[in-house]
Amino acid sequence: MSSLIDSHCHIPLLNEEFSVKQIINNAKQNDIEHMLCVAIDLDGSPDIIKLASENSMISASVGIHPNTELIKEPVIEEILALASRDEVVAIGETGLDYFRSEGDLSWQRARFRTHINVAKELDKPLIIHTRESKDDVIRILKEEGAAQVGGVMHCFVEDWETAQAAMELNFLISFSGIVTFKNAKELQDVAKLVPLKQMLVETDSPYLAPVPFRGKTNQPAYVRHVAEFISDLKEINFDVLAKQTTNNYNKLFN
Repeated sequence: MSSLIDSHCHIPLLNEEFSVKQIINNAKQNDIEHMLCVAIDLDGSPDIIKLASENSMISASVGIHPNTELIKEPVIEEILALASRDEVVAIGETGLDYFRSEGDLSWQRARFRTHINVAKELDKPLIIHTRESKDDVIRILKEEGAAQVGGVMHCFVEDWETAQAAMELNFLISFSGIVTFKNAKELQDVAKLVPLKQMLVETDSPYLAPVPFRGKTNQPAYVRHVAEFISDLKEINFDVLAKQTTNNYNKLFN
């Protein structure tokens, strides 16, 4: 059985239910060889970096989630100082979210641009979060020259046109447990169209557990169910999908 990589998880948010040892053991039992633990703020980033330094199965990202509201926005040097560490393979998650945040969101767009500049400075790929903001996300990625570093559109739920625009900018499309939901027909149609060479799979754990665990706490081990669902959807051999998404991850994140 070919191994998989969970390209997006939040291990610190799982700690109330699982120890790191349990998370890793459960992943190994499901042939998950690696996982990318993604930051949502700078305060938590050192713990994620430490986690990656102590566990070869884990890599780290550094960034500030678009919904994380701060009294004072960090300067670029603060992000650079953390993100330049060897354990850090990506910048993010970053992006725009017009669903959860309201009012004047110019601060979100400014923060997004800062993250893109950090990624270009360090030559590390971006992890993009977008919700009800696809046009502005694509526009800013173009304006800031993000194609130079590329990255991943994480937990993708947008339309095929957005997927195409992102792929043209050197971004991979990552599918989470949402693709397994019965009401996700449009997303499933997009998954059928996205070429394997431009695809990743993820859990976004502890959120969005795939069928048959929907409604329960998600964990990296469950990325297998996302991959199995997509291989059935695309009518391809599971091992083919597993090998290609693993190769895609390794190529993008070195």
